[in-house]
Amino acid sequence: MPPSLQSIEVPRDKQALYPRHGKSRIASRSRILKGAQINPMSTHPQPNPTVEAIPQFDLSAQYAAIGAEIRAAIERVLSAQQFVLGREGTALEEEIASLCGVAYGVGVASGTDALILALRACGVQTGDEVLLPTSTFVATGSAVSALGATPVFADVHPETYNLDPAELERRVTPRTRAVIAVHLYGLAADMDPIVALAKSRKLPLIEDGAQAIGAAYKGRRAGSFGDAACLSFYPTKNLGAYGDAGMVVTNSTELAERLRTLRNHGQTAKYLSSEPGWNSRLDEIQAAILRVKLRHLAEWQRARRSNAAEYTRLLEQVPGVMPPHEPEGWEHVFHQYTIRCERRDALQQHLAARKIGSTVYYPYPLHLQPLYAHLGHKAGDFPHAERAAQEVLSLPMYPELRKDQIERVVEAIAEFVKC
Repeated sequence: MPPSLQSIEVPRDKQALYPRHGKSRIASRSRILKGAQINPMSTHPQPNPTVEAIPQFDLSAQYAAIGAEIRAAIERVLSAQQFVLGREGTALEEEIASLCGVAYGVGVASGTDALILALRACGVQTGDEVLLPTSTFVATGSAVSALGATPVFADVHPETYNLDPAELERRVTPRTRAVIAVHLYGLAADMDPIVALAKSRKLPLIEDGAQAIGAAYKGRRAGSFGDAACLSFYPTKNLGAYGDAGMVVTNSTELAERLRTLRNHGQTAKYLSSEPGWNSRLDEIQAAILRVKLRHLAEWQRARRSNAAEYTRLLEQVPGVMPPHEPEGWEHVFHQYTIRCERRDALQQHLAARKIGSTVYYPYPLHLQPLYAHLGHKAGDFPHAERAAQEVLSLPMYPELRKDQIERVVEAIAEFVKC
């Protein structure tokens, strides 16, 4: 079992964990956290059992609105009787590439496969090292491990939870073969310095955009900065299929061709394989469903941003809670609306008792996962990621979330803080 993060000795000094960066809001946010007097043992009247539950994520309202379009798209595929590598997949690849501002899209079976194939297409092999943040879903690391390479972890910026570019330079070694920049929770990483380092070291750069389709950084779409970018269409994503699905997008003709070979058993022609590959093809039914949803994505993203703005407006008045940060020049798409609270677990219990869903993404940084125990990391090696793992909590967030529901969530948080 992984160690309990509650037992990990993480430095609590605010100046150490929240260094000043010019006009950064980190110091003031730290004071907000420090100012709360929270008693998780306080008792409150039990809520009305008939009160409406607010899930952390809900797809039912979305399907109610677009179900007829979805069923028509599925029927179109059934009538055509072409289920793999057909017209729907080709059209989706072109549409997603256009959204990301790149030349090519290559549909694959999942976001994890997208990472594995992108790494292999960029030349990662057994014995290589790949730099990546320790605050991410395990798939980012396990994709590296699947190729026999070693993930080399880096700490994150304490305000955005994304890769700290300053961490990269000191972790590059002669064995480093690639860099993965994760756009966590729907916010792009700080790409300018990451791109500069990758170019100076001649390292392929892969964007893990599983949570950030449509996000922007300084006027450019996430997914357009690296040699390749990997997308997940898992059902809970902002653009989700009705099963597993993924895509790699790129501006490189060579990479796109290699990816199309790798996803289809390494075949360069029918029954002629030039190298070992995978069976990782985006099927036509999922592609057709995603094409329907893609037509609604901009509207859904606007709703997410509106909901996030309402959360932030209300939470700015609640001490002890740090809302997510959107730096100037970034466009967050709020796959998750993730707050921080020093007594996160007690807050989550408080919300659950009031029928309000919430989720912790992710309670264990990769360097503390049992999977990577052999790398010899210990608690305290990556303090920003470790502290975030103790404090982050994702609140209900989906386009159909109502303002009165947001108000109820924030009222429950404020009630907890005042106890």
